[in-house]
Amino acid sequence: MARFAVELVFGPDREKRLAVRPEHREYIASLVEKGVILASGPYADDAGALIIYEAADEAAVKEIIAADPYTPAGVAEWTIREWNALMGPWVTG
Repeated sequence: MARFAVELVFGPDREKRLAVRPEHREYIASLVEKGVILASGPYADDAGALIIYEAADEAAVKEIIAADPYTPAGVAEWTIREWNALMGPWVTG
């Protein structure tokens, strides 16, 4: 499995994003329970968020993002980058 750092940059329609946020957070919580998401949360300035995924490949992450309620609502732009964690509690071996 690979790890991916995914950055969200929120669009200008804050009201629309906040309306969709409960569904988004339910979806994220379900992925945390499955071990697909290692960490997730908004930046302190509320301009976006960072999510760390564990998935087979980038195509799998894109499928997961496509199913996130934020995607069809069009309230965020997503940037996916594979991440090689070298140190910390998530790193084994």
